[in-house]
Amino acid sequence: MAAYSARLRGASEVFVVDKVPERLKLAEDIGAVPIDFTAGSAPEQIADRTAGGTDKGIDAVGYQATVSDGEEQPALVLNNLIATVRTTGVLGVVGLYLPEDPGGPSEEAKQGRLLIDIGAYFEKGLRMGSGQANVKAYNRQLRELIVAGRANPSFVVSKRLPLDDAPDAYERFDQREQGYSKVVLRP
Repeated sequence: MAAYSARLRGASEVFVVDKVPERLKLAEDIGAVPIDFTAGSAPEQIADRTAGGTDKGIDAVGYQATVSDGEEQPALVLNNLIATVRTTGVLGVVGLYLPEDPGGPSEEAKQGRLLIDIGAYFEKGLRMGSGQANVKAYNRQLRELIVAGRANPSFVVSKRLPLDDAPDAYERFDQREQGYSKVVLRP
């Protein structure tokens, strides 16, 4: 949805970094450039396509980011964005970060502390905005885009199931099972 929002707001080129084929296909379907990070460094792939990087970047993943083999590396997306975004660019961080993560892969991560490349961030003069979305500030505007036919966010729905299937659907979503990325439950 971050990529879709960027397209709606007029971004000339949008990249989506992922390793899940169905999500990369969705990105391509909305006009974004899919970047499969299992095929090599995402910052390098983007730099090759942009003559040096992007003006902005969005972390829509958060602390559960993983490398291609599935190992969790909580600072991965932030560091990739610092590497990808051009000097004086902007990072938007809407991915979830916690003050504590008892299951974190390191002592720092367990305490909500991440090792990010602050030197490169500072040297490039990047700016960062973060936090949870203020839904009330945008819900009417988004509804009007949908009503006017200018936005159709339902493309992200992977399954529509009866409410009775909720426990199974949540379990499958939690296990990252294919086809359970965005499930709509109907009473």
